[in-house]
Amino acid sequence: MRFLLEYKRTEPHQRNNNTSNLMSAAFTVRIDEAMLGALDQLAEKTERPRNWLVAKAIEDYLAVNAWQVGKIEAGITAADGGDFASDEELARVRMKFAVRE
Repeated sequence: MRFLLEYKRTEPHQRNNNTSNLMSAAFTVRIDEAMLGALDQLAEKTERPRNWLVAKAIEDYLAVNAWQVGKIEAGITAADGGDFASDEELARVRMKFAVRE
């Protein structure tokens, strides 16, 4: 199934969501019929257009993954600088999360 996402630039007073003020673009994404049906149901129940839901989902996905990549990069930088947990710190964390019987 091909699903065309179309974004049109609108004036700020015409917006009713929190998406970016940047110029928008159109692109095609392929999703299966079940996902399209679920998207349509959610659009109906939330009284939001499909495009808004998909754009919001992408916005949220990018935010979460940018945060995760940032944390990974910070960890790599710390490791490259020799900043590792000591054996005592590691043992304390293991004890904290150990399964107790």
